[in-house]
Amino acid sequence: MTKNLVILGSTGSIGTQALDVCDNINVRVLGLAAQKNIDKLEMQARKYKPAIVAVMDPERGKELKVRLRDTNIKVVWGMDGIIELVTFPGADTVLTSVVGIAGLVPTVRAIEAGKTIALANKETLVTAGKLVMEAAKRNNINILPVDSEHMAIFQCLAGNRKEDIEKLILTASGGPFRGYTEELLNDVTVEEALNHPTWLMGKKITIDSATMMNKGFEVIEARWLFDMELSKIEVLVHPQSIIHSMVSFRDGSIIAQLGASDMRIPIQLAMTWPERMENSFGRVDFTRVGMLTFEKPDLKVFKCLNFAIRAANIGGTMPAVLNAANEVAVSLFLDGKISFKAIMDLIGEVMENHRVHMNPSLNDIIEVDRLAREETLNIYKKKYKDHVRVFQWAYMGNN
Repeated sequence: MTKNLVILGSTGSIGTQALDVCDNINVRVLGLAAQKNIDKLEMQARKYKPAIVAVMDPERGKELKVRLRDTNIKVVWGMDGIIELVTFPGADTVLTSVVGIAGLVPTVRAIEAGKTIALANKETLVTAGKLVMEAAKRNNINILPVDSEHMAIFQCLAGNRKEDIEKLILTASGGPFRGYTEELLNDVTVEEALNHPTWLMGKKITIDSATMMNKGFEVIEARWLFDMELSKIEVLVHPQSIIHSMVSFRDGSIIAQLGASDMRIPIQLAMTWPERMENSFGRVDFTRVGMLTFEKPDLKVFKCLNFAIRAANIGGTMPAVLNAANEVAVSLFLDGKISFKAIMDLIGEVMENHRVHMNPSLNDIIEVDRLAREETLNIYKKKYKDHVRVFQWAYMGNN
């Protein structure tokens, strides 16, 4: 069980829910980090009194240091500060809940420092799954999934043998546009895309859910987390979001994990595993749920899921390109600069233009990420002729 926790991305959706979990169980918050939201980070620091806080934005970090000068809290900033945070002596678990590839380098450094990883940052395994899992094995480090789907599979596999697995079944809500045709996607708004039917999440991951890129990322994650062939990973749309995922075994048995649509439940289990602790979080009332339904995803309409599966099958640097193009395209959409469908168009074109490097190093992946972002913006400028703001390769969402 986690005793001293560091949260990377504490002001975001997962980070704030993780702190809510800490309020209910005996876990010390040793460190907190955010991109730039120092108002919220200061409140968290004063409440939880961590030993160290970090801010990715250097200027905001320096400002926070002044604000917290009446405390004994160490304030650091920039990527060097983030790495100091995740490798801080005494921390036993690092919860990585930042958005995007910003979580990759800190996660690797935390693994090398011997920290258990509670992983809520999809892009870490999407972009560099092979390197990250090899580092975890080399350092004898556990990576505990925080995503509800992967934590569900993790629980379903407990006590079972890998050779008995027939397939992993990742469930998906289908997002707000389930059942839409390609034509209907033409006119969807940012507000509609952010209106997820079952989960409360940050903006970027909510858009990824609407495009179903989020589920594609989860396929890639599952491939690395559970060392599973892609042919044995299936996606099934389950609008009620009660069954969080399932595992089918070769004897015909299927084990499913069910629960309320409350991210605090898998977050808590990642902190307490293999123990389970009582809480006041939501419970499922099956008398009110009614029917549980399932359907196949529409890969022709939701091309992002198809892109992710294709990137995973190609391997090498292609998943990193997929992720980079997606991050930029989603940001453009949230800024009102492109349409919802243009997210898919941009990603598809960037992938088509990429020459794959099959055995990349960590530095190769970071460089490919940078180039893919530039490529996405260049295509955007040619096609949409609009004002372009600067995108940082390393960021932690809007927090």
